[in-house]
Amino acid sequence: MKSFLVGLLLWSAVGAQAQAGATAPSQESPKVHRAASPSADAGDYIYISAQGPRGVDGALPATFTAQARQTLNNLKSVVESAGLTMDHVVYTTVYLTDISQYAGMNRVFGEFFGKTPPARAVLGVAALPDPPIEINAVAVRSLSDKRAVYPANYKSDEPFSPGILTHDRLFVSAMPVSAIPASASSSAKASDDPAAQVDVALDQMKAVVEAAGLKLSNMVFVNPYLTAQFPMRVMNQHYAQRFEFGNTPARATIEVSSLPNGAQIEYTGVAVRDLKERRAVRPKNMPPSPTASPCVFAGDTLYCSAKSGFIPGPNEGVYSSTTALQLRQTMRNQMDNLEEADMDFCQVVSTNVYLDDLADIQAFDEVYVKYFRGDLPARTTVQQIAPAERSPDKDEHYPDLEQVSLIAMRRDCHR
Repeated sequence: MKSFLVGLLLWSAVGAQAQAGATAPSQESPKVHRAASPSADAGDYIYISAQGPRGVDGALPATFTAQARQTLNNLKSVVESAGLTMDHVVYTTVYLTDISQYAGMNRVFGEFFGKTPPARAVLGVAALPDPPIEINAVAVRSLSDKRAVYPANYKSDEPFSPGILTHDRLFVSAMPVSAIPASASSSAKASDDPAAQVDVALDQMKAVVEAAGLKLSNMVFVNPYLTAQFPMRVMNQHYAQRFEFGNTPARATIEVSSLPNGAQIEYTGVAVRDLKERRAVRPKNMPPSPTASPCVFAGDTLYCSAKSGFIPGPNEGVYSSTTALQLRQTMRNQMDNLEEADMDFCQVVSTNVYLDDLADIQAFDEVYVKYFRGDLPARTTVQQIAPAERSPDKDEHYPDLEQVSLIAMRRDCHR
């Protein structure tokens, strides 16, 4: 896992003041770990923590189909506790420890959404806090401007929309390559050439964005998901060609164990409808990047790239040997970005946590909770690939043992 250059400002959260409001379902499913709120109220949007497959009584259903249905029922319970319905869900991420269960998950997923299902990504991961499935979500409060977006000649019967447009944003699905005919620039879509695969995946994302009347320059956040064997260098080279240098979207590049239908790379993301509402944020001590901005505003919402315990500078690298120590540096790195945006951890509404080994979750949580005041953000935690070898290299650098991306909302923490 790689992160981007970051600052060194130390911050420690104290006090007990309310942040963005959290909601809890009346009958909440058991928590494998819960250094999180079930959901976070961010005004126009609700961010919902990843939900797992256990029932209220803690029991795990016997079959995968029943486990997937229970997971979605748990998600529905949290959505309804916020006064919304599943029609309000605009984006979901589904995590599976066995990607061969994709078709079975799809059958159940379609039961929970109407004619306008959410945008979606499905990822195969190495481990979950409570396997074999978890699902997180974003819901919009008002349905008045919500609509699905379909590129020309789109062909798929899967239960998700290529894009969901709201009053101010576009949520873009990870697109199956076969759903949109290849353009001239990506005619080699069936090739084993990694460069061609990147171009196909980027063209798929671009097709959805343009079907909404927007451009790639409207993107505020992008998740490239790629399998561990896919060459990162090739992905970055082709990705950088699609965006303005130094003004790229925020990004969390995540290696995963597998993707649906044998794919090696795919992209999801969020775009802002009005470019006047888009503004990249970069700490002054950080050089511009061809692949990612540290954070990007979409109106009052700040999307921040995934960060790790990477220390920048002449002797840059990861020097801490444990997850807890690395996380302290990660949170300093994120605080540097938040302060550049004149924001604070109390305004964070959602985080995604990627752990090298889920066995470290307790040690991670003991540090993580110290950085927040009041209600914790919504959160998703996964171990996406097999653990790394933790011995230092010849330069005394350790592998990344954790990464954190976040979403924050500009609002008064004292309200």
